[in-house]
Amino acid sequence: MTTAQHLNTQFGINGELKFREDASGLIVAEISNGQASASLCLQGAHLMTWKPNSQAVPVIWLSRDAKLAAGKSIRGGVPVCWPWFGAHASESAFPGHGYARTVPWQVVESGTEPDGATHLTLRLVQSEKTRSQWPHAGTLDLTVTVGETLRMELATENTGATDFVIGEALHTYFRVGDIGGGRVKGLDGCDYWDKAGGSALRKQSGAISFSGETDRVYINTAAGCVIEDDKLGRRIHVAKSGSLSTVVWTPWTEKAAKMGDLGQPEGWREMVCVESGNAIENVVNVAAGTRHTLIVEYQVELL
Repeated sequence: MTTAQHLNTQFGINGELKFREDASGLIVAEISNGQASASLCLQGAHLMTWKPNSQAVPVIWLSRDAKLAAGKSIRGGVPVCWPWFGAHASESAFPGHGYARTVPWQVVESGTEPDGATHLTLRLVQSEKTRSQWPHAGTLDLTVTVGETLRMELATENTGATDFVIGEALHTYFRVGDIGGGRVKGLDGCDYWDKAGGSALRKQSGAISFSGETDRVYINTAAGCVIEDDKLGRRIHVAKSGSLSTVVWTPWTEKAAKMGDLGQPEGWREMVCVESGNAIENVVNVAAGTRHTLIVEYQVELL
């Protein structure tokens, strides 16, 4: 079994990247450089926090009730949804949003960028359990680059002789001052599936604002978007490539109470999910011998 000590010897960067074992037994990578700080759990390659040094408040939200446990997803951060998004098409017993966020990943590379940012690459560890749910030859790598900008690259490589289809998303929870005073711009005119409104297909008009449960899958759009946050006085820019779907989600009062791990009573008011991915009609065919890469970049500016 890989230990934090072994990882520090092989991949640690003095004063910049270190690995520690959490009380749960899971290993967490801690990054701190001249631009930002971040933490990432090796299970699920799950980025938990990111705060540029220019910001008083983190940009990536982690629930105060989040728990690290073997085989369980973490509430908040950036869960990796793969190789399907939402429920599995035919196997109801398979986990929602795929298995990538709850299985071990291994560190394969780390380093410092010329501008001082820190990068870390992890690869999903395949097992009999994963192969029973996804019997295809391939690899999944996530490279996280932590600086004043946060960049995440999710790369799926088909090493087999036949094509396969994936759904995916980087299910990012963003910290906001209050969901009722926030809005998302950049998706005006886009079609979306309204999962909180009877799964109807609708068209966005203007900015997205929030006054109740919102669960929308915007489709056929490569556009980035901006989260405007009056209370914290900042804009979070979301840029993406290799993605034709954007998901916008907030559970609101009733659903949040049923979930129980969102930092009750009103922790849900301090977050909004804006997820870049490929879902529903935008699932991706990865041809034999090719690679598909989903890239997101997050940057913050003051209002």
